[in-house]
Amino acid sequence: MTDRAASWTASVRIRVDDARVRDWLEQALKPEAAREVPRARAELHRGEGDALELVIEAADSGAMRAALNTYLGWIHLSLATAQAARRS
Repeated sequence: MTDRAASWTASVRIRVDDARVRDWLEQALKPEAAREVPRARAELHRGEGDALELVIEAADSGAMRAALNTYLGWIHLSLATAQAARRS
């Protein structure tokens, strides 16, 4: 994000019971969270207990919407993939 202060902040806590899936999800999302984009930035870290915490800061509501949609989509896809892999 640029030097301007973020005016929008969102925090998403993802609880995953399976430590292997949580580690895999963290490894999948960390490179994306580390990328610098013009109007938003994200940080991913271990939360309390079995949770991952994603914090998104954005310059405006449009950037926040785009970032949330993107990360929530990746989280959903990753967890759905892990669930499908367990069934097979």
